[in-house]
Amino acid sequence: TRHQRKMILGNLSGLSEFRLLGFSGISHLHPLLFVVLLSLYILTLMANTVIAFIIKSDNSLHTPMYFFLTQLSCLDICYLSVIIPTILENLMVGTVSISKTRCAMQMFFFLFFGVAECFLLAAMSLDRYFAICYPLHYTIIMSSRLCRSLVAGSYICGTAVGLVHTLITFSSPLCGSAIDHFFCEIQPLLDLLCGSTFPSEIQVIVVAVFAILSPFLLIIYSYIRIISTILHMASAESQEKVFSTCSSHLLVVTLFYGTAGSMYLRPKYSYCAAVDKFLSLSYSVVTPLLNPIIYSLRNKEVKRALKKKWRKSKLVWK
Repeated sequence: TRHQRKMILGNLSGLSEFRLLGFSGISHLHPLLFVVLLSLYILTLMANTVIAFIIKSDNSLHTPMYFFLTQLSCLDICYLSVIIPTILENLMVGTVSISKTRCAMQMFFFLFFGVAECFLLAAMSLDRYFAICYPLHYTIIMSSRLCRSLVAGSYICGTAVGLVHTLITFSSPLCGSAIDHFFCEIQPLLDLLCGSTFPSEIQVIVVAVFAILSPFLLIIYSYIRIISTILHMASAESQEKVFSTCSSHLLVVTLFYGTAGSMYLRPKYSYCAAVDKFLSLSYSVVTPLLNPIIYSLRNKEVKRALKKKWRKSKLVWK
């Protein structure tokens, strides 16, 4: 009856806890997934920590490119640490109960670090664009002040997007408590909103255009200009080296922005829990693992600094 519906809605509007269903459909794979994700998490934390430490301790790596790489490593550590512990808990105990406050904080910090990374990757592509296309003016253009401003701008954009989505989502009346996901993502929470979700869907898409599509287009433009400049290089060896670097960067960028865009740049009726979980894993777990491998560990200067540090540590232990 109408009275009962009002009572139910009244109870849910005062909801203080959610249930994260996680991977309930494949419970037989939970032990395997737990081992794989825990291993990837530890590996990614170690790789990013080592990279940040090596860059900080080697004076020859105190350049704009490595400054951005340090920021990327720190972001990836934070980004993963927001959601991986919840996923591991879910795989251990099944359905996880999460308070409304913790859920809101998880959504905010996930968006904050994720959007900051979107803009930081765009800043890194600009850095490479100026380094390759304007080598004589590079040191003047990419001053330490501009580098710090680009990083600060990335964090400001992350804060703005995180606050907008979190405040709007959690100030709306909710008509359910079961989230069919492994952390507090926007899309599964939209399913719990009472009444029409169309305004919220539009808000998600508009913000995604700003936070995902805009940086991605800037990256593509930068790499088109970089490739155009490379083609005019006389040395075939130089061309091959820069092409190799650009192609690996573009691979990671396409994976990150492509999966995130597929998640956020579409209407609610096309949501599918199984597909959305796969997409979320791609941009929240796989990309942070690939970043240190593609951007840093394939880099000759970083490898040289690692070998140097390794030789020093061996001498100390002897």
